[in-house]
Amino acid sequence: MARVGLTTETLIRAGAETADEIGFEHTTPTELARRFGVRTASLYSHVKNAHDLKTRIALFALEELADRVSEAVAGRAGKDALTAFANVYRDYALQHPGRFAATQFRLDAETAANSAGVRHAQMSRAILRGYDLAEPHQTHAVRLLGSVFSGYVTLEGSGGFSHSAPGSQESWTEILNALDALLRTWPTG
Repeated sequence: MARVGLTTETLIRAGAETADEIGFEHTTPTELARRFGVRTASLYSHVKNAHDLKTRIALFALEELADRVSEAVAGRAGKDALTAFANVYRDYALQHPGRFAATQFRLDAETAANSAGVRHAQMSRAILRGYDLAEPHQTHAVRLLGSVFSGYVTLEGSGGFSHSAPGSQESWTEILNALDALLRTWPTG
């Protein structure tokens, strides 16, 4: 029987918070049971196993991030939209490192197709409409943006840029300017 007040939603939210505190890879049913002061077995009325817990945290984080991106890019186009989109990803990764790591968790095809990951791709493509990219160039550009944003924030979050000048904000601004220039002059030949 589930503990009174413990719901799947509170468990997943606590899992996301735990991921930010100790790392997504260390967020387990056992760790959450300890935090709630219950036996691990009592969590299994809310999640099937550790993989299900991680999947649900990933889905939560994807949804949360998509909502933030959607709000930030609404009514924007071109470089302004690109910058807003990128800054939300960066801010989210810095504020919520465990949740951001969860957004990278590999989902099965059906779960991925029904997740907010689809919204992320749609928003990326919407931004690229301002750059007039046709297929297959648009798909390549979506992959480039995802790679740059994820790679940069992962390196920055691990301290990769903290021991050299210029500062990471200056590099981030320069990278976004370079991405804008590249997208405006994307080679189509």
